[in-house]
Amino acid sequence: MSTEILTIARLGSGGDGIADTPGGPVYVPFTLPGETVAVARVKNHGTVVSMSSASPERVEPPCAHFGPDGRNGTCGGCTLQHAGDALYHDFKRSLVVQALKSKGLTPEVAPLVVARPGERRRVVFTARKTEKGMLVGFNQAGSHHIVSIDHCPISSEGILSRLEAIRRVAAAIATSAEPFRVTVLETLAGLDLAFEGVKKVGDRERRAVTETVLALRAGINRVSSDGEILIEPQKPEIEFSGLRVSPPAGGFTQATKPAEEAMAELVLTALGKAKRVADLFAGAGTFALRIARQAKVHAVEGDEKALKALDHAARNTQGLKPVSVERRDLFRRPLMASELKAYDAVVFDPPRAGAEDQCKELARSGVKTIVAVSCNPISLARDLAILTAAGYRIRLVTPIDQFLWSAHVEAVAVLDK
Repeated sequence: MSTEILTIARLGSGGDGIADTPGGPVYVPFTLPGETVAVARVKNHGTVVSMSSASPERVEPPCAHFGPDGRNGTCGGCTLQHAGDALYHDFKRSLVVQALKSKGLTPEVAPLVVARPGERRRVVFTARKTEKGMLVGFNQAGSHHIVSIDHCPISSEGILSRLEAIRRVAAAIATSAEPFRVTVLETLAGLDLAFEGVKKVGDRERRAVTETVLALRAGINRVSSDGEILIEPQKPEIEFSGLRVSPPAGGFTQATKPAEEAMAELVLTALGKAKRVADLFAGAGTFALRIARQAKVHAVEGDEKALKALDHAARNTQGLKPVSVERRDLFRRPLMASELKAYDAVVFDPPRAGAEDQCKELARSGVKTIVAVSCNPISLARDLAILTAAGYRIRLVTPIDQFLWSAHVEAVAVLDK
């Protein structure tokens, strides 16, 4: 290990500051462009020892768990609380711009749709039973150490106000000192707790969870373990612009409602007067159910439980256009160009890996309007390059912040032909 003085040139794609040296780039967490720092260096990674020149863009982090000097431990959930809004927003937008540019794409990229503190309705905690009690929090960056939290500026008040209830249920289900995860979703009438990785949950744990939830009287709608529902005092529901849906236990939902609504508005505006729309990777109906207010929808999704939730909501909501559903693994069996020709427009919202094979079929289909929703600018750029090579024009790309103070960014791209 060596100590040296470095000047930070830029932010890397993960949010770390990068200093250029004769031996290559050195990544220094919690630094900003223009700062001069003394670092303890190990290979291409530096840890700040002291700072002689701070950026005017540096701000006081709002969370006591943030940064190497976090007063209550260094939580790994956020990477950029020390960056002022202007720098942070430019960084998020640039992730999309640079990913597109790497594929030779230079479309219009709108300003970032920003995220605000307290918006996160879905949070994933790590938990572990110890001799001193139940730890529930976030892992320290690059470590298995769990930083127990009592507050979190990104999370909704509905989650923060029930942290003790979450700890009590976690303690009831824990079978060993091994760590496990709990995804907490704030629904319309309480929390949905989905545990993953709890080993050998038996009758004793099931009884303990049931007794704990009933003793809490209210606030916990459902508890599941690796998809198995242990107790469900009230079916959890969320709203898609007024349309109520009960998501499957542990199923995917967008992390914040404002980001979801921003994406949905972009999708609906882009579809215009399309009369028949295919929604691919439809999940539990984030877009399909909204689209059904103005067009016929064919929703395609590989997850059976999510598709059932979508179908149930569509069948029990008045005033929608016809909604058909199809369970299909779009990675192994994408909709073919011949099938896609039946639609005026297509929306696709795949996992991080993107939709490469599906885009190859879309490229051959001639569908007039395509809306791509993505949580990964790299795979989005690859997919858009496939479509533009076939003659599609990118009308607009809009970056959307959903994971505040992180290096993750969403985007919605609108294409036509």
